[in-house]
Amino acid sequence: MRFLGSIASPDMTVSPMGVLKALWGGELPPFESIDALNELIDVMINGLWNSLTRHQKRSSPFRLSRPDTAPSRSDFSMYAGIRTEEIDGFFEEILNGSDEIYLPENANAGMSVLAEMRAMIPGIYDFAEDPTKVGTDAEFAATLKKVRELTPILESEMNTVVLACTRARRQAMNAPGSSRSSFH
Repeated sequence: MRFLGSIASPDMTVSPMGVLKALWGGELPPFESIDALNELIDVMINGLWNSLTRHQKRSSPFRLSRPDTAPSRSDFSMYAGIRTEEIDGFFEEILNGSDEIYLPENANAGMSVLAEMRAMIPGIYDFAEDPTKVGTDAEFAATLKKVRELTPILESEMNTVVLACTRARRQAMNAPGSSRSSFH
């Protein structure tokens, strides 16, 4: 999700290597050999990053993971945790370290919906992780079903953001004399 958010970010300074380094706090870890480093770059950049760029087309929408879950507190917690990490990663990289960024209108609307879910889903995760909160497996299963129903909404809004930012970046790059880093 961090890579997809970076691909969609309107910040024209975002680079795949910068995002890869950010996964380790800003610097790549030490490697035993140059071959090991090249393997990481091949998998993460040439593989993952490049495969995610296809989602900049309406005909190839992004899909979130769909882990197998049982109707239990632990699986409910795991599912909510995954969604929290996915939304957070997407947000962090769209913003690229900024507190504020100019987005196209459609992307801004999509980010607003994602922000609402970003505020809600961690609360669900915290509830599931709290052993003092009572609930039966049937209750957790019913709530998990409702949380799963959010997945298509999350995907739709993320795809809206990706497509709107992609379109705005292309327009900015093709407009003579326009600023590449400012979107409205």
